[in-house]
Amino acid sequence: MVIENNALKILNKMTAIEPEIQEMVRESSLNAELAQLIYTARKQAGLTQAKLADRIGTKQSVIARLEDADYEGHSLSMLQKIARALNQRLEVKLVGNSDRLQ
Repeated sequence: MVIENNALKILNKMTAIEPEIQEMVRESSLNAELAQLIYTARKQAGLTQAKLADRIGTKQSVIARLEDADYEGHSLSMLQKIARALNQRLEVKLVGNSDRLQ
């Protein structure tokens, strides 16, 4: 989408000289991506937040928090529980930061 592309260009230009802001944007993007992955996987499994919570032994409010793009407390153990409850497996990769300023 053109508007989204333009917004990303503006954001990139604004943060190009501020490494701290770049890092904050990266972290926020990762949190939003994790939240979306959890939400999408849960919906594809046909589960409500309450049903997923029951499967992993927690409360619906915890699932709601995990699906919030602003949430910063994702843990590997919780993500693993969610993956197992959804009959999936969790993959974690470390990749190089070719776009990161040295």
